[in-house]
Amino acid sequence: MNSARSATAIDALANDWLDTLVSLNPSLGVFLGLPDPSTGYGDYSPSGNQALVQAATAAAARLATLTPIDAVDTVTAAELSQTWKSIIESATIGRELRDVNNIASPVQSVRDVFDLMPDTTVSDWEDISERLSRVPAALAGYTTTLRLGITKNTTPARRQISFAAEQAAEWSAPKGFFRSLLTRAASVHNIPAALLKDIDRHSDQAANAYAQLSDFFTTELTPAGTEADGVGREHYTIASHDFLGAKLDLDETYEWGLEELSHIIREQHTVAEEIVSGASLAEAIDHLNNDPSRIIHGTAALREWMQEMSDQAVAELGEKHFTIPPEMRTLECMIAPTQTGGIYYTRPSTDLSRPGRMWWSVAPGVTDFTTWRELTTVYHEGVPGHHLQVAHSMMNSDLNNWRRDGHWVSGHGEGWALYAERLMAELGYLDDPGDRLGMLGEQRMRAARVVLDVGTHLGKKRPDGNGVWDYEYALRFMRANSNMDEEQLRFEVNRYLGWPGQAPSYSVGQRIWEQLRDDYLSSHGGTKTLRDFHSEALSFGSIGIETLRSALSR
Repeated sequence: MNSARSATAIDALANDWLDTLVSLNPSLGVFLGLPDPSTGYGDYSPSGNQALVQAATAAAARLATLTPIDAVDTVTAAELSQTWKSIIESATIGRELRDVNNIASPVQSVRDVFDLMPDTTVSDWEDISERLSRVPAALAGYTTTLRLGITKNTTPARRQISFAAEQAAEWSAPKGFFRSLLTRAASVHNIPAALLKDIDRHSDQAANAYAQLSDFFTTELTPAGTEADGVGREHYTIASHDFLGAKLDLDETYEWGLEELSHIIREQHTVAEEIVSGASLAEAIDHLNNDPSRIIHGTAALREWMQEMSDQAVAELGEKHFTIPPEMRTLECMIAPTQTGGIYYTRPSTDLSRPGRMWWSVAPGVTDFTTWRELTTVYHEGVPGHHLQVAHSMMNSDLNNWRRDGHWVSGHGEGWALYAERLMAELGYLDDPGDRLGMLGEQRMRAARVVLDVGTHLGKKRPDGNGVWDYEYALRFMRANSNMDEEQLRFEVNRYLGWPGQAPSYSVGQRIWEQLRDDYLSSHGGTKTLRDFHSEALSFGSIGIETLRSALSR
């Protein structure tokens, strides 16, 4: 890196774009950990969506007048162009008009921002109260957009609407998320009675707004929703390109997914033999699940184990295999306040006052956890996965603010994290057959998602040869290729159907990362190491896969 690099006109444009995004959606500042974020929300109405398209169009016109002056500029310009193209293409097919799912739509993002807002001081709770007061307007704008979708005959699948309605109803319940905030606020030292009264009123308004959203979903949107779960080839092609930053041959990808799935299953059976001689895969899994040394009891012990494994990885990998800046060696492991059953990572704030965090959202009633299944996930979310990836971009002073802090491409990020899981096996951290089988189980599930996602949304022929993909077959397929309980499995399958193109970005991204690594080492004829590849490739920040390929080739 050249710390003396001066900012360019293209850097200024990228930074302006980040400012534009935050001004159009102020809660984004919280998710990105930017300093002093506002307490507002974006405009989820059709006017707000139109404003985003207009801003992208104007910025693209401005970029056309500029010339890159160095390699950093070249990458920035390519990635900005792709970002704006995706925004405009998404608007042409009306993606926002059917933006309802169980994990990554405004239904969730309006609520999720509270998980990352500081909540330890009176000032923090003043901000929370202010944002609570703005929930009704945010959801009203969102409802207006979905009503426009009804008039344009562009609506979500009924299955997605039903699940989102359940979430909204749960959060608005008397003991749901919003009404629980008052209890949390009351525990803050010296919090004024007047502020508690405001929090009580505003949390009640937010809860009522979610109750109204749930009612809208049930009474208005459901009758207009589509019976089909798949979105079709046109919509899927745009969505897939958006998540990967690369164009795929979707039919070839489907066939590759089937082949990859078969390869991983064969690996699993080989490892099962190592665990118990002559055992089937099911018998080996049963053996591991009944091994007391591999079971953790309670969420407190789970958090402690996650932290211990994470700290060990940071210390050892930072010494031997990766460059981990001292500022990024803190990673907090947390039990999330929600109960969806997912595990996820949130990046540090830009000033590092809020560290990177690995969250486990434990499903209701789950009290025991098996380490053999979960160790690979600690590596995926932490180091050398997402946390290491974010560290490299945040600490690169050559990058502008948008590339360093404000841009995320799923195929790059999730593909890297899945690549990191396999890499840990190659580095010897999964030599224990049980831990390796846990990694293979995750790889199998991710490969199965490629097949399911492409197959369902494009109406492909089922692997069993009996007709085309549908919801019930998707459930059976994932039951056969994952170890999730029924509730989590249904959540995941609904996620794939409601968020087309996202789930395959993990395995497809991993596939491309491995290709890029092999090409890099081959092209340098032994003069570059694996550590060199990781440092160079991650230094670009999160960018589209095609942009990354071009940057590495230069």
